[in-house]
Amino acid sequence: MHATSQSDPRRWKALIFIGIAQLMVVLDTTIVNIALPSAQHDLGISDGNRQWVITAYSLAFGSLLLFGGRIADLTGRRRAFIVGLLGFAAASALGGFAVNPGMLLGARALQGVFGALLAPAALSLLAVTFTEPKERAKAFGIYSAISGAGGAFGLIVGGALTEYLNWRWALFVNIPFAVTAVFGAVSVIREPAGARNGARLDLPGVFLATTGLLSLVYGFTRAESDGWTAPVTVALFIASAALLGAFVLVESKVPAPLLPLRVVTERNRGGIYLSLGLAVIGMFGLFLFLTYYLQVVKGYTPVLTGFAFLPMIIGMVAGSTQIGSRLMTRLPPRLLMGPGFLTSALGIALLTQIKVDSSYAGLILPAQVLLGLGMGTAFMPAMSLATRSVQPQDAGVASALISASQQVGGSIGTALLNTIAAGATTNWLAEHARSGADRARLADAAAVHGYATAIWWAVGILVVAAAAAFLLIDAERQNGSTATAGTGAGTKASAVPASAPH
Repeated sequence: MHATSQSDPRRWKALIFIGIAQLMVVLDTTIVNIALPSAQHDLGISDGNRQWVITAYSLAFGSLLLFGGRIADLTGRRRAFIVGLLGFAAASALGGFAVNPGMLLGARALQGVFGALLAPAALSLLAVTFTEPKERAKAFGIYSAISGAGGAFGLIVGGALTEYLNWRWALFVNIPFAVTAVFGAVSVIREPAGARNGARLDLPGVFLATTGLLSLVYGFTRAESDGWTAPVTVALFIASAALLGAFVLVESKVPAPLLPLRVVTERNRGGIYLSLGLAVIGMFGLFLFLTYYLQVVKGYTPVLTGFAFLPMIIGMVAGSTQIGSRLMTRLPPRLLMGPGFLTSALGIALLTQIKVDSSYAGLILPAQVLLGLGMGTAFMPAMSLATRSVQPQDAGVASALISASQQVGGSIGTALLNTIAAGATTNWLAEHARSGADRARLADAAAVHGYATAIWWAVGILVVAAAAAFLLIDAERQNGSTATAGTGAGTKASAVPASAPH
């Protein structure tokens, strides 16, 4: 019996406001990137410190996600959702009114703190609200389309706001999103009774997880700027491994762990976290290189660059809502995720042929369509399955792990692929410096060679993501007679994957 869906007639209205909140969070990921050059000039931020406008957010967000997910489980997801929205809006206003670099960096860190509370609360609300398989497929299709396309859409919004208003509106724009979502949370969102986790907060786990993830994300940030073998980089990775290893040990011993190991050791969820993290590595790298290619090499304006990403957005929406959600009740998740990642790999492989004078319509557009279709098709069943067989009191932390795998994957992708591209560019310039070619054209050719080299790595990583999905995920398709284990109050699995914990 799917009590939650039957007893909540406002669930589709709730989805609208959950989607608005998620759109705000993912928009912020890319919208600030476009506004950063203007903010740097206006506030006098040095070249050495400008990365902190992005890093301050990602460090706080990535390191606190598990903590945010467990707070949502403990205090209630609706309450955490509202607090996260209000805090995110306040931090955005603070950043928009910034008068010096310190004020902006502090505001960005606060955005990350409240985002780490908001993101898992939003996804877990969706998980406990929609439990009937066909409705769940449709709801997660819409949600994953927002998650996948929102970042690219942020390029359009960020470009328009920066070009026609000023960079401060890239932060102020979050406020109406948050106010609207808070109104919806108060008026239509209801959390099922009995889905809350009343256990005490695992403070040692909070400390170890937060500092371990902080060291990991910061390590990749330093790798990008200082190099992979720099003492500080190596020390951060060693510290991260030690802290996260201690975290796993503590979680296996304490009676009420921050991260119950049953959440991550279940075969399907483990496969999802791994394959999603790998896929995001390749996807984030591509966003970075295409943005630089279009603006620096092709000379596109910020607004035109944003619109150039539209085919990817359309592909993601179509993949999520027209392919993933329609086939999720007919095919096992691995037969959507694996081919989806391979389709994305094919799209990225096309971009390895990129040249300074490549045609947008002939190369970049079809590559983006394939990437979008593949990611949209793969992300939708992944998000649904990761929360499908989890116990109600663990929905928040399971949702947080999805965001964490993407956040850490994005940090790794940006650092790893950017380092590979920079090395290839330097080597190419060294080989061709005496050719007598025009210096500006030589620089463009070297940059494009670097992009193409790094893109090959992204292709390989996506192929590994597809292999992980095929080999690790063994859940069967979810049909109308299969109850969703542990996602709604009072539901009990009548049929769950054989490897799922009971």
